[in-house]
Amino acid sequence: MNKMMIEVLRIGQRIVRDDRVTTHVALVSRAFGAKKIYMNEINPEIKDTLSKVNKAWGSGFEVEHIDNWRTLLKSKKKEGTKIVHLTMYGQNINSVQKKISQESKILVVVGAEKVPRDVYENADYNVAVGNQPHSEISALAILLDRIQGGEQFDLKFENAKLTITPSEKGKQVSSKKS
Repeated sequence: MNKMMIEVLRIGQRIVRDDRVTTHVALVSRAFGAKKIYMNEINPEIKDTLSKVNKAWGSGFEVEHIDNWRTLLKSKKKEGTKIVHLTMYGQNINSVQKKISQESKILVVVGAEKVPRDVYENADYNVAVGNQPHSEISALAILLDRIQGGEQFDLKFENAKLTITPSEKGKQVSSKKS
């Protein structure tokens, strides 16, 4: 299994409009192997939702509120973490996915609104998943899948009360009483 440390930074949130999108960015981050998501604007309900998901489905996935994302970017770069910015204007994922998959620590930046120029300038990788308008949720899922080669789907989430047994037909959910 890939030992890459993956974290995600969600920059901004258009109030009310982006609550669902931001929740889904966090859920994809968690399910696809990231350890933490940082948010500079957070509806407390999003943090509660993720806490409930962790409790039921397992995981130590963290949601951390930060006051200044620029400070976080500088700190992460200083630690040697590679900054991967998802943007339709970046390099095509097909040309950079192999290189990114060899990094040991990455912070994936997912914007909500117009991303400031300094994110582009400070990113080690500005990555485009296609060159047409699309969802940041889909771009994040594709990036995380590509750089981990599908291995994230073999993750076992610790302390899970609910687990799914793959089935050709029907639903098989096991419940563990705590």
